[in-house]
Amino acid sequence: MRRREFLTLPALAAAQDAPTRFQIACMTLPYSAFPLERALSGIREAGYQYVAWGTNHRNSGGRPTPLIAVDAPPAEAASLAARCRGMNLEPVMMFCTVNLEAANALDAHLRRIEQAAAAKIPFLLTFGKTERGAYESVIGNLQSMAAPAKSAGVTVVIKQHGGNTGTGVMCSRIIKDVGHEAVRMCYDAGNVLDYESIDPLPDIRACWRDVRAFAIKDHRKTPKNEDCGPGFGEIDHYKLLAPVMRTGLVMPLACENIFEPLVPRPTSPEGVDALARRAREYLVSVVRGLEISAR
Repeated sequence: MRRREFLTLPALAAAQDAPTRFQIACMTLPYSAFPLERALSGIREAGYQYVAWGTNHRNSGGRPTPLIAVDAPPAEAASLAARCRGMNLEPVMMFCTVNLEAANALDAHLRRIEQAAAAKIPFLLTFGKTERGAYESVIGNLQSMAAPAKSAGVTVVIKQHGGNTGTGVMCSRIIKDVGHEAVRMCYDAGNVLDYESIDPLPDIRACWRDVRAFAIKDHRKTPKNEDCGPGFGEIDHYKLLAPVMRTGLVMPLACENIFEPLVPRPTSPEGVDALARRAREYLVSVVRGLEISAR
C-alpha cells in the first residue's frame, strides 16, 4: 500500500495524529488441548510479550477445565496474572465465556470485571449468541455493567459472533445504544466473513472509531470454508488495520486462531508453538509496513 493510498482511506481523514501502539498478543485458546502452563511457556518461547486468556485447557489428567472459573475469587485471577508476568508475559485481555443474552449474563460479567481488575487486565472480551433476539437484554446488561467496569479500570469489548453481534456496524449500534465509554469493540474480521459472509474491510471502515482491540483470525471460503491463522485466509490485514493506525490508543492484536487451513491441526504443543511464532512474525511485518506507510 502506497502512502498516498493509505492517507486517502476515508476513515483516516478524521483520525488523530498520534500513532496507535499495538500489542501483538497470543490467546491461550490455540493451546486448549494442552495444560495452561504449557500454553504460557509456548507463547513466550514464540516471542510474544503479551497474552490473552482463553477459555479451557486440558489438565494433567486430560480433562478440559476452565482457565479461570466465572465464580473464582478475584485473588485467583491476580495470582494467575502474577504467574504470567513472572514469565515476562503481560495479560491484556480475558474472555467472559458467558453470552450477553444469557440469564446470568450480568452477574457473570460483573464477576469477570472483578477478576480482570484484580489481574490488572484492561479488556474483558464478550459477545452474543449466534442467533438474533433478546436485543433489549443485551443493551440492559451492558448498561448495568458499564459503570462498574469503568470504576474498575476495565473496558468491556464486544466482538463479532453472529446474531446481534454479527458485524462491526451491528456492534457499533449496540455501543451507541448503551451509551457508555466503558463498552467498546474488539474487531473479529474472521467471524464477520465466516458467520455473515460479509467483507470485513468496508465493515471496519464504518465502525473503526469504536474499535479498541482485535481478535485476530483469518477465514477462507475456498477451497474449504474454515477459519485459519492470519495470512492463511482471504482477509487483507494491511487494509484491515489501516483505519486504526493513528488512534493514539494502546490496542491489543490478540491471535485467536493461528492454524493452517486444509491440514490437520498439530497434535503436539511444539507444532502449535511454530504456528504461534509464524502468526507473530506475520503481524510484526504487517504493522511495521503500515507504520512506514503512515509516516
